[in-house]
Amino acid sequence: MTRARPQQKERHLMVRRNRFHRAVLGVAALAALVLVTAACSSSGSTGTTGTTAATNPKDGGNLTFLIQEFPAGWVSSESNISSYEGNLWGEITDKLVYVSDTGQVSPWIATSWQTEDNAQKYILHLKPGVTFSDGEPLNAAAVVDNITLWAKGDPARGIAKVGLFPALYFEQATAVNSTTVEVDFSKPTLGFIPTLGYHGSILLAPKTLALSVNQQANLKNEIGSGPFVVKSFQTGVSYTLERRADYNWGPAALGHTGPAYLNSITYKVVADESTREQAVVAGDAQADFNVTPSDIPSLESQGFTVATPRYLGFVDGFEVDGGSGPTSSLQVRQAIQHAINRSQILSTIYPKGWDLATSFIQGNVPEVANDSALFNYDPSLSESLLNQAGWVVGAGGYRQKDGKTLDFTLVPNPYVPSTQQEDELIAQQFGKVGIKAQLKIVPLSDYASFAAVSAAYPLLSVSRSFIDFSTVGGVLTSLNGGQNWFGVGTSDKTLDTLSQEIESASSTAQRDVVANQVQSYVLTQGYFDPIVQQVQRIYLIAPNVHGVTYNGVAYANFYTAWLS
Repeated sequence: MTRARPQQKERHLMVRRNRFHRAVLGVAALAALVLVTAACSSSGSTGTTGTTAATNPKDGGNLTFLIQEFPAGWVSSESNISSYEGNLWGEITDKLVYVSDTGQVSPWIATSWQTEDNAQKYILHLKPGVTFSDGEPLNAAAVVDNITLWAKGDPARGIAKVGLFPALYFEQATAVNSTTVEVDFSKPTLGFIPTLGYHGSILLAPKTLALSVNQQANLKNEIGSGPFVVKSFQTGVSYTLERRADYNWGPAALGHTGPAYLNSITYKVVADESTREQAVVAGDAQADFNVTPSDIPSLESQGFTVATPRYLGFVDGFEVDGGSGPTSSLQVRQAIQHAINRSQILSTIYPKGWDLATSFIQGNVPEVANDSALFNYDPSLSESLLNQAGWVVGAGGYRQKDGKTLDFTLVPNPYVPSTQQEDELIAQQFGKVGIKAQLKIVPLSDYASFAAVSAAYPLLSVSRSFIDFSTVGGVLTSLNGGQNWFGVGTSDKTLDTLSQEIESASSTAQRDVVANQVQSYVLTQGYFDPIVQQVQRIYLIAPNVHGVTYNGVAYANFYTAWLS
């Protein structure tokens, strides 16, 4: 089965949208540059990342956070896993569990849980007394509404289910009493509890969930239970959150459960990257999202913290269409893998702190394997494989077959810093083995429209996180409504089997065996071209900001932050 078939095309386009982090589903107009002024900026000790500074936290002050834009809007099912909107969502909502950057799961709104019937039934016990910002209780009925919508969505209202939520075998969620929820699956679903800490699994008030999509698009209608609430906003310009004084249910893992220390957070939209950096350096703002990696050494030498958290998920690289065109050939797919000089990319583009990929899974995922030998740089092998596939060097030094040139268009991912520089270098490396490649630059504001035609591009940049390896099975093929990343539908029976075994494993030991098998198989088949460990979110933090933490999906959390 290939993507050329009409019945697969719609599904594959849906997959492409999901793969671009859902943030591409809605686009706001790019705002004009704004003058940045911070309510509180003063000199202080060097900021810390993920820990509290040596002195005691201080209450008060406003933190100004600069960001390129919020392109996806505020319908939670469309933007809750956006790399941009996700920064704000994380401050106004809570989750049932907290997941650390190493995948450690700990209680939050769910204080404890039980796993029963061979991981087919879960009992969640909720913290009593938690309320949404409108005063309504965050009780079992509210949790049931949220879980059901995450798992099923509401197609009649145009509300999508949460991507990579373990919904394949979901049957129902039921309120046992006001603080107890039972969740039932038809088969073992090990990934359920960890995925409750995924950034798509944000808890919203039932009255918000019941709104139409158009009503949900208004940020003022988004009612969460988080430590901040929306005070005011001017679309495309600025968004101000204020502290919720009665908040008293933060995750114990952060060492603080009461109200936030900051009085407020103001997000200001500043399109130009250098302007954002300069504003933080000048003391006019305290945080900037996604600075240029090459600027990091200079910024750190000036006393600024530049955090490069890595999420649990997939590495930076290309997913490859194995269902049609030149990349339907195993030899071509493998040749592409061996044509990429990842060490050159790492040393040329990235500062200290970045690492090479060893699989298509991030290095902080517990199940990661070291399969780097399967895609090592070997241009001679790449040339041999292309020759075997019938692609011979022709005019201009590029390989041809049946009158066609082996030609790829690379589209840098604007959600990942420095992918344009990566792709420029990869295009040069491809040229050395006779593969022609050129870049197509799509700005962040236009990425939604590109997603609708992205299936035509056989090599596509990946930026996708997950919390638990069980959910990986949902992207491999189109089996059971899977996302079909590699364009093979259900034609690769080995991949189908591995996908099912990952999602239905009843023990971590069983799943670990399959995890190793699927990583080896995907890479041996050339379905994925890993490059470097994914650092999608880069935070520039001023020296007077302390106590910022980073979770398993690599978002900065300012709940425990404070200003000196």
